[in-house]
Amino acid sequence: MEIENVVVYREDGKFAGWPANYGMWRWGDEFVVSFTQCTFQDHAGFHARREDTPAYPLQSRSLDGGRTWTTIRTPAPSPGDRGFSADEHMLPELWVAKAIEMKQEPLPKPCPGGINFTHPDFAMMCARTGLGGGTLAWFYISYDRAHTWQGPYSFPMFGQTGIEARTDYIVNGPDDCMIFLTAARQNGGEGAGVFMARTTDAGKTFNFVSWVGTSPTNHMIMPSSVRLDANTILTAIRCNVAVGDFEHVHTWIDLYESIDNGASFHYLNQPVPYAGSGGNPPSMIKLQDGRVCLTYGYRAAPFGMQARLSEDGGKTWGEVIYLRKDGGGTDLGYPRTIQRQDGTIVTTYYYNTDPDMERFIGATLWKP
Repeated sequence: MEIENVVVYREDGKFAGWPANYGMWRWGDEFVVSFTQCTFQDHAGFHARREDTPAYPLQSRSLDGGRTWTTIRTPAPSPGDRGFSADEHMLPELWVAKAIEMKQEPLPKPCPGGINFTHPDFAMMCARTGLGGGTLAWFYISYDRAHTWQGPYSFPMFGQTGIEARTDYIVNGPDDCMIFLTAARQNGGEGAGVFMARTTDAGKTFNFVSWVGTSPTNHMIMPSSVRLDANTILTAIRCNVAVGDFEHVHTWIDLYESIDNGASFHYLNQPVPYAGSGGNPPSMIKLQDGRVCLTYGYRAAPFGMQARLSEDGGKTWGEVIYLRKDGGGTDLGYPRTIQRQDGTIVTTYYYNTDPDMERFIGATLWKP
């Protein structure tokens, strides 16, 4: 198997992380991946970053199919200007809460509609506060390959106590798009379940359609969804038990299937029985040859990035493919994966090869 590892973004003293939270988009051999930049701090806990300094949204762009990248501050206004706050002693989530309390602009507002989801240069990016399981969720849209973003536009609450929005959507037509979201628990805690909502009026309204999966005892968060045909949709979900020490609870990835175009979902199998300390979200795509590709970070020895392939629509899975196993510890993963026109798969993620060094965004270019 051909494997090439490249650096997307790395800076001394910085913690770059979590592409899975925001997204990765492709137009031919032009790619954009979005992530967060924090301040690195060794021995700070599970994530080696300071929590009393600002966190900034960044995005990296490649014009050559993922081999070289340039990075800028994401050109999207965050609610309450949370990424650019002058108060460097406030947690990023609290900047959002403060902005809501003070009614600062820009705050997410309902989308007026008129979105063209099939525009050739379209991208959609979702985000959330992270407070109380995600008390506020919003999204942005771009028609110029992420050079500019419109929004933020708010999602409704769908009758839930909180919503976590990480970018996971399926475009069905110019006015029609499915969004996969995570619901908070009744007490505001994280991960009661994953559901699918849909707009058929170009983003003016979003309606709850169906639960993908729920659990009273396990966290179910961070879905990754793919359409296989007109009626079949697969959704992979990051899971872990809801009690115990976060770093030592059991973690895995479950797979759900819909055969009625999202009207209902049923459990299919568990393609990743264990994802390591704290768990890791899946990134799932349909390859040009029809196979399903699932990538994820593995937060146990050998620390690194892994993949599995399915030749039968997710019903069975091949052996683990080791994309990288040179990780320095658990603080890695959160991938986004796409496929180039020439068949090469490009997987981006955050990574460390030494726990005492900064976290960086890497990419693996590979052909199974």
